[in-house]
Amino acid sequence: PAEPTLVLRLKFLNDTERLARVRPGDTVGALKRTYFPGQEQQVRLIYQGQLLRDDAQSLAGLHLGHLSVLHCHLSPPSVAPSAPGTPGPRSPAPAALGVGSLALPLFVLLLALLWYLQLQHRHVFTATATTCLAGLTLLVTFVAFAMYRR
Repeated sequence: PAEPTLVLRLKFLNDTERLARVRPGDTVGALKRTYFPGQEQQVRLIYQGQLLRDDAQSLAGLHLGHLSVLHCHLSPPSVAPSAPGTPGPRSPAPAALGVGSLALPLFVLLLALLWYLQLQHRHVFTATATTCLAGLTLLVTFVAFAMYRR
């Protein structure tokens, strides 16, 4: 007797769906090869919140039912480095250096200059100015750690 077929719903991040006809004896790897040829390494299949890592696992072992939903994530293909002397694919132009990426280093430089001036010309800085400088230094420190911690 022929093995019964299942219809699975392959759901993508952009909410599009694709139907896949499979046999319970098929493996996760066979499903990837059939429905994502050439992209087997980029596709991640998730069923009931679990990433299906084992390509040798059978679909029957996952207890998939008719019209079960497999969430699919396709990552962009990684660019393999080309051998020296061979022209590889053109790399995109570097992004323009934005003012936002320079703001924090400029604030740190400005604070360093102000602290230098405060130490060298202490008579010019009042207690209020020194307290404000210390508070500003703490604020910039917290912002720096928050930005670069990600």
